[in-house]
Amino acid sequence: MLRLSAILFGIVLALAASPLAFASKVSDLTRIRGQGEFKLRGLGLVVGLNGTGDSGKDLVLARPLAKLLESEGNSPGQITELMGAKAVAVVWVDVTIPEVGGRADDKFDAYVSAAYGAQSLRGGRLVLSPLRGPLPNSPIYAFASGSVELSDPSLGASGKVRAGAQLLRDVAGPVVGDSFDLYISPYFSGWASAQKIATCINSDAGPGPLVQGMDSSIRVSANVATVLDDRTIRVVIPEAERPDKAGFVAAVLSASVRVAELDLPAQVIVNQRSGVIIITGDVEISPGLVTHKDLVINTTVPTPIGTPQNPLTTTTHFAELRTRPRASDNARLADLMSAMKQLDVSVTDQIEILQMLYKTGRLHAKMIVD
Repeated sequence: MLRLSAILFGIVLALAASPLAFASKVSDLTRIRGQGEFKLRGLGLVVGLNGTGDSGKDLVLARPLAKLLESEGNSPGQITELMGAKAVAVVWVDVTIPEVGGRADDKFDAYVSAAYGAQSLRGGRLVLSPLRGPLPNSPIYAFASGSVELSDPSLGASGKVRAGAQLLRDVAGPVVGDSFDLYISPYFSGWASAQKIATCINSDAGPGPLVQGMDSSIRVSANVATVLDDRTIRVVIPEAERPDKAGFVAAVLSASVRVAELDLPAQVIVNQRSGVIIITGDVEISPGLVTHKDLVINTTVPTPIGTPQNPLTTTTHFAELRTRPRASDNARLADLMSAMKQLDVSVTDQIEILQMLYKTGRLHAKMIVD
């Protein structure tokens, strides 16, 4: 344990001492317009369930099951023949193609969720299912099939088919013309940060300088990047570099940016599903009184007298919030979080308190809820 702590401490010191500890590439903070995730979806059947599937009495299951059997040359005479089916479930199938896109035959994880009354998908297998794009009448982009792995044993109605979706056609990224727009990630957005990123691109591109790319160096003219708004930077490709657009784009995305110099606002980022709360910087909160169901003071009058047989025990549901001496009257959010931790306030309740502080203007930070 001591060795692990020493190693972690050494890593922290190394990062703190490194001049590039807070340096990133433009590609870490932005994406090219049109370079986003692509969603595929479809309906499928999970078979092999141990009596936990949909009821064959429901037509929503009987119809697709009958169609599947018919396609395999085993058409049932009547739908009523499927009334006893409990080993099959109708599921929604979702696949996310990442920002970099995908090529034909690439495989991705497929996520399945019971569409109707199936109790559990444990032990089931997804039958070959077509997947279409997000828009109506989209063509078939992929097929998905394979064994279902439960994401959470306590929530048996959803699961994952690892590498179960295979693309039939390319899902390509954006085509770059003579200019392209960079969209700044919401976590780094702002007029000041947008201007700084554009300045870094133009600085690397200066009057006839070298811009270091991943595999080569190229010379470009100054002021190729212009800020359009707090999240958008337009980059114009110089005529001399247009024969090698890929090299120019790679060089621009490789430009170095020091995140510490972006003058980003303090942020509180919460993920309600995972219960993770991230606080950046020294976030402050204005004076105010926070009451909550878990913050309770109980007083007994008269105070009982403890004895050796029945010692007096004190249970407190209140923690004092102390702050450092400062010129302002603001308290640190970290102090409030520490107090709530002492009181064993649940993460869900902590997030609710943070949201109320933000709505009332008491939280001096940008709040992002995932």
